[in-house]
Amino acid sequence: MVHHYPINMNIEGRLVVIVGGGRVAERKAKRLVQAGARLVVVSPILTGSLVLLAAEEKLLHLCRAYQPGDLAGAVLAFAATDDPGVNRMVVEEARALNILIDSVDAPRESDFATPAVLQQGELQITVSTGGASPLLARRIVEQLKPLFGPEYTEAVALLGAAREKLLTEKVGNAYNDTVFAELAALDLPALIRTGQRDAIDQILQKLSATGATSGSVGAGKKDPS
Repeated sequence: MVHHYPINMNIEGRLVVIVGGGRVAERKAKRLVQAGARLVVVSPILTGSLVLLAAEEKLLHLCRAYQPGDLAGAVLAFAATDDPGVNRMVVEEARALNILIDSVDAPRESDFATPAVLQQGELQITVSTGGASPLLARRIVEQLKPLFGPEYTEAVALLGAAREKLLTEKVGNAYNDTVFAELAALDLPALIRTGQRDAIDQILQKLSATGATSGSVGAGKKDPS
């Protein structure tokens, strides 16, 4: 049994290659584009959504079958074709180049597995079965959605603004730790959901003395994800 190490990776501006243009590749591509990857998709055909992403120049489409050398310079690669033989070739090239690879039809040959994700702004809740059952992971995410609504987008933004302000001020670490703990313990999502803006502003000003208010970080904006 493989035990995966959970990690959030910054891939903004870095090269990622997907070999394959079907539904699985589409799901991977959407998340990679959202994360700011410099994405290349190698496939003779693409789904409609991938065609749109290519037309919007959010990915580069190499309209052909996979060729050795396609992974050069990548930090991540995905083998997502419906041909196990091609997928094995992609895995072999990735291994030779020390590139992390996810082979969608062979979890045991993969270096990592992408989880199902519930995202509200900067909040990400991931569910993984280590590749054993992606459908189960997605079902669990659907069950979590009613518990973590759009109000968490603003709550995380508020906490982030207060934290950034505190860390830039000349205040002792012990004080910061206390304030961070108090801010995290507040049920900001509930206050946002019920429209208690004045209460939110008073709490933030009292605890952090930052002057940050709910209006200063996009109150009421919809989840961008």
